[in-house]
Amino acid sequence: MSQKIIIREAENNDRDAIAEVMLDAYHQYSEVMPEPLWLEYRKSLLESVHGDAPIVRIIAEIDKKIIGSALLFSSSETAYGKPELGIHSPILRLLAVSPSARGLGVATQLIHEAARRSRDLGATTLNLHTSEMMASAIKLYQRLGFKRAYETDLMNGETLVQGFRLDLLSSLSTIAGQ
Repeated sequence: MSQKIIIREAENNDRDAIAEVMLDAYHQYSEVMPEPLWLEYRKSLLESVHGDAPIVRIIAEIDKKIIGSALLFSSSETAYGKPELGIHSPILRLLAVSPSARGLGVATQLIHEAARRSRDLGATTLNLHTSEMMASAIKLYQRLGFKRAYETDLMNGETLVQGFRLDLLSSLSTIAGQ
């Protein structure tokens, strides 16, 4: 019997649990990143969770236990401190699913909710960034209709961080699961 996944907006008192899930989910990258880069990335993860820049924090839970999260930002300036990227529509960042909950469709549900909320804000696109080391995430994004947005690529040290964009108008039925 499968357990019911609840998707909801996080409350302020959920931030520590979100940080725990995020660090658990992203820990696998500590093994492939040089230690100084991992420590910087880890600090950035925690600052994003505990900071006030996200317009919404979305969480997934089973039996009142947080198993996944995603942060939605209003622009490239609020998401990365990079207004020069010129993204003035929602950006999905730091999608995380606890390793024990992978394979249950949690990430897909979190993305669907981020797309729904972006449409509710009047946005026509939803953006995100990822790198090649997150190959399974890239496959998921592409399956859900995200296309490469090369003009929003950026470099983080020597790592190419690839931009992706979902057209919310043409992808309404696909992404919303309708």
